Amino acid sequence: MADETAHRVVIVGGGFGGLCAAQALNRTPTHVTLIDRRNFHLFQPLLYQVATGGLSPANIAAPLRSVLKKQTNAHVVLGEVTGFDLAAREVQLADGTKVPFDSLIVAAGATHHYFGHNEWAEHAPGLKTVEDATEIRRRVLSAFERAEREPDPKVRARLLTFVVVGGGPTGVEMAGAIIELATHTMRADFRRINPATARVVLVEGQTRVLGAFAEKLSRKAQEALAKMGVELRLDAQVTNITADHVEVKPDGGKAAAERIDTATVVWAAGVKASPLGKLLADAAGVTAGRGGHVPVNPDCSVGAHPNVFAVGDVASHPGPDGKPLPGLAPVATQQGEYAAGVIVRRLKGESPKGPFRYHDKGTMATIGRAKAVAESMGFKFSGFPAWLAWLFIHILYLARFENRVLVVFQWFWNYVTRNRSARLITNERPPDARDAPKP
Repeated sequence: MADETAHRVVIVGGGFGGLCAAQALNRTPTHVTLIDRRNFHLFQPLLYQVATGGLSPANIAAPLRSVLKKQTNAHVVLGEVTGFDLAAREVQLADGTKVPFDSLIVAAGATHHYFGHNEWAEHAPGLKTVEDATEIRRRVLSAFERAEREPDPKVRARLLTFVVVGGGPTGVEMAGAIIELATHTMRADFRRINPATARVVLVEGQTRVLGAFAEKLSRKAQEALAKMGVELRLDAQVTNITADHVEVKPDGGKAAAERIDTATVVWAAGVKASPLGKLLADAAGVTAGRGGHVPVNPDCSVGAHPNVFAVGDVASHPGPDGKPLPGLAPVATQQGEYAAGVIVRRLKGESPKGPFRYHDKGTMATIGRAKAVAESMGFKFSGFPAWLAWLFIHILYLARFENRVLVVFQWFWNYVTRNRSARLITNERPPDARDAPKP
């Protein structure tokens, strides 16, 4: 059992940053309480494969209690945080419970950002949770099913058009997965339609996809997408999203907006910090930045509270170039481990080793089967070698050995057969009243 008299560390969020912080505090004179509104750790970089039927949710999620079951100083609490009282050193939960702390680490993650158009969320779900992934899977697969029964060619064409907004790694991976689903996995599954005729349109506001990558790799990614059949709309902005179409306007010039008739839109254009970021910033007396991110000190602490830390997507930590560090899993894991290290060193009466420094080991993105781009330690490569590196790194970051085995087997089977066995339509909505038969 954990020592209740030990230094109390409360961690909010069981994502990469929070879980790594908890694990880094193993075998230390601390009592760790990890609070999350979900009972599992989710490997978000592979959510797009759940959304396109390549993996099941259980393949990329691990129960927090299972992950931490051998860490005797860790305690998991299933609950929703609603506020922070930093003066009283308490975390407030939705059920009225107050969890006391001596040190606090907030790793609440991020959510979708529609840049002032929250009404688009109904028609263009993002990809941050298991529910998001299964909802997108439902919409994508249902579109093919509806097209199979649709006699009107125009309506059928709209149903077989998919728009992905955002050309970062998530958008590129999502667009590539949908086009492969249509042209390979399901090409012989239907009798009245040819899934390979589906259109996938990727809209990106910059002049190239994967803007954070080297221009050479970005160009290779664009070439691979185009070869697969993805239509690119670069240097263009989405101006409207409705239930049956998207309007896209090129940046600059006087060109009219293009209307793309579609029934399925996936949002991958932006994220903002969890609402808990704003609550923490207000409690600490600091001003949240753009997207609700919490500005942090060099040691990841918040404002004038050396015992309060913000890590991962909820935090805004400047890198060597002065720009905020990207919202990547390696950033969150390193910050979580660093914050835990600061706490332990202070308990020993030692000073932190220095400010947090992110060690960039590289970035990568997969485009499709045996297609990826990667840059690491000055090396830039693409194609099959980059794809193998992508596979290895993502398997390595999965929380449990069991997940790694399941994903390796599933990927091997998918590669050999081009099949996506998790193509299940779940959470199907009942027909609208207008579609119900008249009495």
